[in-house]
Amino acid sequence: MPGDTLLAMDAPAAETSRAGRTHPVERLVFFTDAVVAIALTLLILPLMESVEQASELGDTLHWVQAHSSQLLSFVLSFVLIAVFWRAHHRLYEPLERSTGRLIVLNFCWMFTIVWLPVATALSGAMDTYNSETGEYDRLMIGLYVGTMFAYALFLYLMEVEARRHPSLARSGQRNSRAGESMALAMTVLFGLAAAVALLFPMVNLLAMFLLTLTGPLQALLHKRMKPPVPAAD
Repeated sequence: MPGDTLLAMDAPAAETSRAGRTHPVERLVFFTDAVVAIALTLLILPLMESVEQASELGDTLHWVQAHSSQLLSFVLSFVLIAVFWRAHHRLYEPLERSTGRLIVLNFCWMFTIVWLPVATALSGAMDTYNSETGEYDRLMIGLYVGTMFAYALFLYLMEVEARRHPSLARSGQRNSRAGESMALAMTVLFGLAAAVALLFPMVNLLAMFLLTLTGPLQALLHKRMKPPVPAAD
């Protein structure tokens, strides 16, 4: 029908108008990649400084034992930044344009990435338990796990923003709900891990084992996010 054809032709224009002014994503993606690369490099600096003291400890084994918490924090943070960078890459892969809100969310996400080396250095250098006061350093634990919760949350918000505006994607492409459900699952689990670590500080980073539930929770959320299949006539 002519009327239906006109409506179909007007749909992309209406969507573009709803998205407002848009911007190319290439420079944003390249800039973000550079920030992530710098953050990954900064993670190793505290360990590089400790290597200078290795000779005072006698041998490599004693150095590893003395800096085991720093090593654990470094490995965990490196892996998580890599995982979130991959999710970020998957989010922007089909996109050709971005909205102003998406750019703001992306910078918020980059802020958490830049802050993570600081939180990692704190968690590796400081004891979570003060034997003199008999208290746990809840703030340090909260900063570390809370940072991960924040960048999972901003990634989820970026996924939602991208799906709200299909016109941002290249012709014939669009963001899948798999990325959105993954980001939401990790947001929920990081939030739960932060709550557990703050309420039971003796658990410390063991609360991160909750992330092993990411797969099952993502599958459940993805199933709920799927649009209902229309019934056959």
